[in-house]
Amino acid sequence: MSKFIIEQSFWDIFPECEIGILLIRDIDNTENGCKEFRGQITEFFEKAKDEAKKYMTEPVLSQNRVISVWRDAFSKFKTKKGARSSIEALLKRIEKGKEVGTINPLVDIYNSISLQFALPCGMEDIDTFNGNLRLTVTNGGDPFLALGDEETDYTLPGEVCYLDDEGAVCRCWNWRDGQRTMLTENTKSAIAVIESVDPSRHADLEAALDMLSSRIEKTMVGKVITKMIMNKDCSELDIK
Repeated sequence: MSKFIIEQSFWDIFPECEIGILLIRDIDNTENGCKEFRGQITEFFEKAKDEAKKYMTEPVLSQNRVISVWRDAFSKFKTKKGARSSIEALLKRIEKGKEVGTINPLVDIYNSISLQFALPCGMEDIDTFNGNLRLTVTNGGDPFLALGDEETDYTLPGEVCYLDDEGAVCRCWNWRDGQRTMLTENTKSAIAVIESVDPSRHADLEAALDMLSSRIEKTMVGKVITKMIMNKDCSELDIK
């Protein structure tokens, strides 16, 4: 039995963090499989790009609260130079008018949720994990091959990171995903995470999790078997 475990070293830094979780089975993440619903998925995505603009009311991107809370969070642990939260990266593209392109059905769905609610959201292929998935503060030296990279890099001591027994799954908390655990057309089981470091946004996190679950099932991309919000009092979940 594999688990997702949020370790105490993480809670020591972020005791008020909440992480929404979905476990998804029976996935068909192919374009052919979602052909009937591709227009709907694309519509979700395009509308979310417009809705994301409402979060950017300040002249400097980093001064907007949905980003500044993550800038503050990233200042509390060791990061690669220039590492930013995934939601900042998405909103920066929107602000600059750069394209946020489609990738595959599940990625497009979770990116639409991330933009609509201005919360970091991601998914990993459960069947690629070696041992337990852990969100922890690493000792460093965990191997990691990021999406788009050709050379392996290694985690830093004191870095918040998703890890399994083989190495890093996502670097600098939610900054960069790895090739080994990414969603592909062959993905059959996945874990989705939506992260919040702002206690005032609990209702938004719940709504984002509900909408993500609904969109996955309505488009028949997969079947959601578990939906929950993890916190310091609920920090372990069976995933396989």
